[in-house]
Amino acid sequence: MNDYFAVFGLPRKLQLDPEELRRRFYELSRVHHPDFHQGASEEDQAEALSASALLNRAYRVLRDPVSRVEYLIALEDGRETREGADARPRAPVDLLEEIMEVQEALQEAKAGGLDEVSRQRLSEERQRLMARQLAEEEAIAARAAEWDAVVVGPGDRTALLEWFKQRLAARAYLRTVIDDVSDALGQGEERHVSHRRH
Repeated sequence: MNDYFAVFGLPRKLQLDPEELRRRFYELSRVHHPDFHQGASEEDQAEALSASALLNRAYRVLRDPVSRVEYLIALEDGRETREGADARPRAPVDLLEEIMEVQEALQEAKAGGLDEVSRQRLSEERQRLMARQLAEEEAIAARAAEWDAVVVGPGDRTALLEWFKQRLAARAYLRTVIDDVSDALGQGEERHVSHRRH
């Protein structure tokens, strides 16, 4: 697995300066972009294309705080992808209970048709779930400094990694249900609205 942090010459920390990351991205883009290697051999052109693709993937992941956490967990676990996990964390029980109520509302709406009362209820549930997803993302971002401190000093990385996994599992579960509700409301194009800035 390529280390996207290493691509930018950065330590495996969660708090990154977005402007510094962008600056490094543009500097490295000028070095690796295939347009700057048109006169080179085919092998060198292929190498530049590969390096440029890697740089773009790394930047897409690292510029987003939550994606950065997901990626860091994959690196720490030695997995190629999130799907490569042996045992995926489960969402918290309280969230599962909440979601069951939303799923029931979805089933009722599908069975009886989407009248104005059902549409209103689902819209309210969707807004509530989106607020909870945002809260999960903010909680994840809030512990970034704690991870960074453990990277350079003493501390329990394992417990923190497990906490991140649980929060990410809850977020993924929320996203799935939000998508289901959005589809039922005919708002599938509004998926995954979050606080993240790119």
